[in-house]
Amino acid sequence: EITPVTGVQTCALPIYNVKISGQELEFACEEGDTILRAALRAGVGMPYECNSGGCGACKVEVLNGEVENIWEDAPGLSPRDIKKGRKLSCQCIPTEDLEIKVRLNPEAMPLHKPIKGKAVLFEINKLTEDMAEFCFKTEHPAHFKAGQFALLDFPGITGSRGYSMCNLPNEEGEWRFIIKKMPDGSATTTLFEDYEVGAEIVIDGPYGLAYLKPEIPRDIVCVGGGSGLSPEMSIIKAAARDPQLSDRNIYLFYGGRTPSDICPPKLIEADDDLRGRVKNFNAVSDVETAEAAGWNGDVGFIHELLGKTLGEKLPEHEFYFCGPPPMTDALTRMLMTEYKVPFDQIHYDRFY
Repeated sequence: EITPVTGVQTCALPIYNVKISGQELEFACEEGDTILRAALRAGVGMPYECNSGGCGACKVEVLNGEVENIWEDAPGLSPRDIKKGRKLSCQCIPTEDLEIKVRLNPEAMPLHKPIKGKAVLFEINKLTEDMAEFCFKTEHPAHFKAGQFALLDFPGITGSRGYSMCNLPNEEGEWRFIIKKMPDGSATTTLFEDYEVGAEIVIDGPYGLAYLKPEIPRDIVCVGGGSGLSPEMSIIKAAARDPQLSDRNIYLFYGGRTPSDICPPKLIEADDDLRGRVKNFNAVSDVETAEAAGWNGDVGFIHELLGKTLGEKLPEHEFYFCGPPPMTDALTRMLMTEYKVPFDQIHYDRFY
């Protein structure tokens, strides 16, 4: 928990204290944990998005004390940041007590404090040739908000990987992820080729700010590409089951490179709550493959299909999306510049 400097949190493991400059506030960081993860575990609203070194949202200045930087070349820091001595809190592990300078973000205060623990793979459901649902179970409940992600650590593979849950929170400790096998991806290659039921990993979560906000009085639009389908499935499931959203339209737009990538129709049809409730639109971007496969659906990029479908009504909607950076960049530009959608109606976590 957050404590004033006169009463520091205690822990069985070796800990370092991290003090936030200019505030009567400090938190404990277990040995080996990053500044960011420790802050969120303590309920501190540390600014962040990806939690993996790419976005740069979690930059801090270390005023006193030493840290171990676990990714010196993380793209989240610009040459100017490095020159000014800024560091990424998601990539810094304290090696002694610290004092840092950071502007906290109340919106980043975790609704569910992240927990790190062992997880066992209990089920694998193949969705396409290179995409599957991997299902893990932890000893503690799976408490999260629809749309959030967890960090997965695989034995023998350096660095955590962020994947979004596709299921709903539950007391049984089930964490389900729709994951796409990436070319030359060490983690996904190992997961798809070597992992079997019974394998163990470490799950740390939940994280992420692009979760469903049911109190917002607008129709819901989810947009995904690749593994970005996972959090959107969680969001539409939560929205379809929420009584306060019963009069809300729910849209799912999903884009793939080829027709074999398009699996949302089957997933929606298999779910009693989603069937007939979610309006699903799909697009294939590879024109030649689409023609060769006899694809009779839309061809092009998914943000183009979104614009064509909802057009001038886009500002009346709330947007949640996840996918490859080119997709999220194009979608954000289109919504904000062409249709003047306010930025606070757009929700996504940046991954690079």
